[in-house]
Amino acid sequence: MRISRRQATIGGLSLFAGASFSTLARAEFGDILRDFGEGVEEFAVAQDAYIYGYPLVTMEYTRRIITNVASPVGNRAPMGQFIKSRQYPDASFRDVTAPNADTLYTTAFIDVEKEPWVLSIPDMKDRYFLFPMLDGWTDVFQAPGKRTTGTGAQTYAITGPGWKGALPSGVKEYKSPTSLVWILGRIYCTGTPEDYAAVHAAQDACKLVPLSSYGKPYTPPAGEVDRSIDMKTAVRDQVNGLDAVAYFTLLARLMKANPPAAADAPALARFARIGLVAGQEFDPSKLRNADFAKRVPQIAFDRILLQFKVNKEVKDINGWGYTTKTGIYGTDYFMRAFVTAIGLGANRPQDAVYPSSQKDGEGKAYDGAAKYVLHFAKGQLPPARGFWSLTMYDSNYFFVANPINRYSISARQNLKSNPDGSVDIYIQKDSPGADKESNWLPAPSGKFQLMMRLYWPNDKSPSIVNGTWKPPAVKKLAAVVQR
Repeated sequence: MRISRRQATIGGLSLFAGASFSTLARAEFGDILRDFGEGVEEFAVAQDAYIYGYPLVTMEYTRRIITNVASPVGNRAPMGQFIKSRQYPDASFRDVTAPNADTLYTTAFIDVEKEPWVLSIPDMKDRYFLFPMLDGWTDVFQAPGKRTTGTGAQTYAITGPGWKGALPSGVKEYKSPTSLVWILGRIYCTGTPEDYAAVHAAQDACKLVPLSSYGKPYTPPAGEVDRSIDMKTAVRDQVNGLDAVAYFTLLARLMKANPPAAADAPALARFARIGLVAGQEFDPSKLRNADFAKRVPQIAFDRILLQFKVNKEVKDINGWGYTTKTGIYGTDYFMRAFVTAIGLGANRPQDAVYPSSQKDGEGKAYDGAAKYVLHFAKGQLPPARGFWSLTMYDSNYFFVANPINRYSISARQNLKSNPDGSVDIYIQKDSPGADKESNWLPAPSGKFQLMMRLYWPNDKSPSIVNGTWKPPAVKKLAAVVQR
């Protein structure tokens, strides 16, 4: 199974769009809608409801697969137990598209419906880390980490929407809007044996226990394995395979433990027309047109992906596409669904921005048969207080095998500066020469794509968040003045 975190951020973020449900329903699917005659409005509402619920349904399917094991193993662990990535993947890794070689993940799903869970983070000793918490609708409701809470030891009780009670001294409450919570911890690591050991120790010192067991010896129970869960088919394919009745039935049940936000009331009032009411079972009798079960899911998902065409919130600058509107979505249901479909788990822009590129500055697709240079003027390296990196992926969004086992490049490579203080990164298949290898990002022989990561981007100029810093174009070597 592949769970994509950044797939379309790499491939198409420079194009995606947002618009009102009713506008797109009529403008882009007018011919289809006319087929339903008097049922056109009902058909449009069903699509809107599908798009609205896509993040919650996707989160549930992701949870089912990731937690469907008896004990932690690989990239899975039972509910309430951490998955600890112990090393960066290499070019043989195929479980997750667009992996990173900057942080080691420490992640867990928890259910806070019955009682809170307590997360304890050790003293990170000034190391960069980030532990965002996503609710069931994929909003990042809290993001403890070096930027927000510092690197000292800290303890949080993650409570559910209806919980009230007293907490132990020294435990800070983080109230989740939903019962389902995904903790997506990341800890920066240089990848050396010594640093791996230090980060492993920090991971092992992270604790996650139910409130009733806090301060007591605690052994997590074995997870319950459900043999009926499809562990091979990708999450997106499983969700997209549901017909309308199955989809809305599940969505209605999920909404009981994961209540919609108050701001969603106008949308929910419309959805009642098709039998979707918060807190109630889905009423399929309200879907009067039998063709809905066949056509709503596919058309609604097509509308989600069509968002990459006109959205003004996505930048397309110098061949790099990116957005600074992730992590908190409000009532922008299209944006929320689109990011879910192509980048589940996205951070708030204050914590990370991911410029991605498939083409050089001339608009031509990258090809390993050519040589490229990414030139940063003096003082214009990516402005990030956490870290920045540039990662190489092949055409399928996986790492590229190369003789120096380098999958990303950043300041930790001790980049060499030019005499004028600028920095060139050489992007090509073969070594640019021993004197330039510190600045070499190896490429494959065929097509490839690039992704920058700016963690904790500057909030003041120069900043990618406010637009005062922009990623420079990647240029073919022949078009670059030699130094």
